[in-house]
Amino acid sequence: MIEVRLFATLREGRGKIFFLEGDKYSCGTDILKEFQIPEEEVSIFLINGFHSKTQDPVKDGDVLAVFPPVGGG
Repeated sequence: MIEVRLFATLREGRGKIFFLEGDKYSCGTDILKEFQIPEEEVSIFLINGFHSKTQDPVKDGDVLAVFPPVGGG
């Protein structure tokens, strides 16, 4: 299983934590497509706590964290 954690506005209408079949996805881009999240809406993409690119490979047992751009001051 791949655990996907969505944060902030990416949770709206989707939820917070999901578990996906590990052998069904080859990279983060595949997972974003599953959730209908455009890549330009992703500011931080972590695989197992490490900053990664959405094109990086994912495997069974990985934990992904996906954050949108954050504003504020």
